[in-house]
Amino acid sequence: MASAPAPAPAVVVVFDFDRTIIDWDSDDWVITKLGAADAFRRLRPTMRWNPLMDRMMAELHARGKTPEDIRDCLRSAPLDAHVVSAVKTAAAALGCDLKVVSDANTFFIETVLAHHGVLGCFSEIVTNPATVDADGRLRISPFHDSAAAPHGCSLCPDNMCKGKIIERIQATASDKKQHFIYIGDGKGDYCPSLKLGEGDYVMPKENYPLWNLICNNKQLLKAEVHPWNSGEELEKTLLKLVSKMIAAPAQASQFDYSKCEMSNPAIQHPALRVPH
Repeated sequence: MASAPAPAPAVVVVFDFDRTIIDWDSDDWVITKLGAADAFRRLRPTMRWNPLMDRMMAELHARGKTPEDIRDCLRSAPLDAHVVSAVKTAAAALGCDLKVVSDANTFFIETVLAHHGVLGCFSEIVTNPATVDADGRLRISPFHDSAAAPHGCSLCPDNMCKGKIIERIQATASDKKQHFIYIGDGKGDYCPSLKLGEGDYVMPKENYPLWNLICNNKQLLKAEVHPWNSGEELEKTLLKLVSKMIAAPAQASQFDYSKCEMSNPAIQHPALRVPH
């Protein structure tokens, strides 16, 4: 007799990446550490962020920096041990479905998460595509092609509407009784927070743009709000909420965390289009 399929996770935890999983901005870290801050300051007033990051990768390439140099730069950045613990415990011990929804890019996110042994804790990474071209240059493309198929959301940057991504995740959930926890910090995390319903939670980083937007428009949110301001507080708040949402939380010591290092998440983005 075939065994019954495993039950769907009761809790889906969606993380932003910059200043949430990591306590720094990955774009800024790479540009500054690899010596291209001068070009960034010159170009910033003239370009939107996503094409600017692709242009900055061209600047680094012109200065002799390789994709491996960029990987090494990202690996040198810190990641709070409390955040690593929170991710591993939520995924391996408590059985949550973890996803990343970020306006960074696949190259940066995968490099950091793999280096810290938590890439496999996530079932899906939704972000801007990044590839290395034939010349050995890292190329960064928009998640939404605003010219061909604009997302039409006034709250979000033209390259990515996280609210539409959350709606897609909600619509494809295998169990409609699943509840969501959304963790983020920036303006782009406000739209997806508005998509959450009763029984869901949003965890804004205190005194960052998402927190300020929520404080100014509390009546618009259906989800319960639980702020945090450090890796330690993120871990305590997240695990407390997850334990509250599931019937019988298991003991973390009974689980093998190595699965977080062995499996690979799905990378979700539209057909790749390298920007000109």
